Amino acid sequence: MSLRTPPARHAIYAASLLALSTVTALAWADPSPALDRASVSVGAFYADPRINYEGDTNYGHIDSGSYKPDHATLPRVKAQLLLGDTQGLDFDYYNYSKTYNPSLSGSTNRNGIPLTGNGKLNAKLKLDLANLAYKWWLGSGNDVFGIGVGAAYYRARIDGTASGVLNGVAGNASYSESENAYAPLLELGWRHAFSQNVRMYVDASGIKKNGGSIQGHIYGGAIGVEWYPTPAVGVVAEYSASKISLHRERDAMDVNVRLNGPAAYVKLRF
Repeated sequence: MSLRTPPARHAIYAASLLALSTVTALAWADPSPALDRASVSVGAFYADPRINYEGDTNYGHIDSGSYKPDHATLPRVKAQLLLGDTQGLDFDYYNYSKTYNPSLSGSTNRNGIPLTGNGKLNAKLKLDLANLAYKWWLGSGNDVFGIGVGAAYYRARIDGTASGVLNGVAGNASYSESENAYAPLLELGWRHAFSQNVRMYVDASGIKKNGGSIQGHIYGGAIGVEWYPTPAVGVVAEYSASKISLHRERDAMDVNVRLNGPAAYVKLRF
């Protein structure tokens, strides 16, 4: 007499084998060649800044006007991590910390009193901006499109001394202002792989903060090309632009900064 496995048990075995094969295939499936499982980019952003600062202090109202300081090299770090094949995390951080010395001149009216004067502003502006987004990648093959949502942290600090002549009276004023906030973040992206060694990308991001002690928006965009002389190490050439506008109601403080210019990175991918 021979023993035969019941049909129901055959079906269970087949379903279990199929499920195990599917899970294994998914676990070892490759993402689009335009994406990496994980990567870290370290480099610098060679920015051409334009700065405007305006605000009330204990010593009076300061307005720097539109000022164009020298080019600045800003450290920047980016990282990406795929969770599965079509979702992942994106991180971006850069810091601006430079002095600027615009001339102050013009006429205004404060509290009904006409003011005319000129002077000099010796200031240091520090900006920190960090973004973290959860991203979904759509498409397959050599082209993928991404949409991400997350949060951004930004901090601005201005220290300086203004000196000059106001309505014929000479004087000076020292001040220090600092503010930081979190805000929602939206990101869009496109990736294309020409080959295993050459890729390009386009990114755009928007941050909008309403309510609280500080409001404002930060918009950014970048287009770049990646080249990998080795499978794990590459170089990235990028052109990036950012527009930062922050406002604090209690002292009419406005900080507007534009940063445009090329960037270069060494990229490690895993």
